[in-house]
Amino acid sequence: MAAVVAEDRAKPDGQQGVFEPTAGEWRHMTFAGRESTAIEQAAASDVEAIKAMVVAAYTKYIERIGKRPAPMNADYEAFAKSGDLYVLRVDGTTVGAIHVARADDSLSIGNLVVAPEWQGHGLGRMLIGFAEDMARSLTSPALTLYTNEMMHENIAHYTKIGFIETARRTVDGYNRVYFRKQLQE
Repeated sequence: MAAVVAEDRAKPDGQQGVFEPTAGEWRHMTFAGRESTAIEQAAASDVEAIKAMVVAAYTKYIERIGKRPAPMNADYEAFAKSGDLYVLRVDGTTVGAIHVARADDSLSIGNLVVAPEWQGHGLGRMLIGFAEDMARSLTSPALTLYTNEMMHENIAHYTKIGFIETARRTVDGYNRVYFRKQLQE
């Protein structure tokens, strides 16, 4: 289990607000007023909370995409059973999750979700930092992921944090944008 903490402090540009950690920094952060923050492997008992979080986070995209986003149809029971699903907890409450899997030359993020009421506090970046560290420990040179082309916020965010668009494809009726981020050693 990796314990993590984060805090509301000045950003590098000196502006007040929520600090978004860089890769590796996620381990050294504290949330003011919080007793504990941890990223750990998901158990079967976490699946219902993860599904509820996914529904809450992705429902807003149904109208935009024209159908349920793929993460709403995923088999989180199988992901938990395989050991590829991790949860982010703050004071024992599940507030985020990430599904990762080894690919040929990278660690692939299958889904990353943060509960809507916890979005905007750097927790998604914390989960990506966790995945980056995991990729390095597996000697994977890169992280890969995809998002729906209608999820403009995600595309902008992934680009901002160093992911490069590599392809656009339609898979299972979803128009996807694929990204890759080369990792520094």
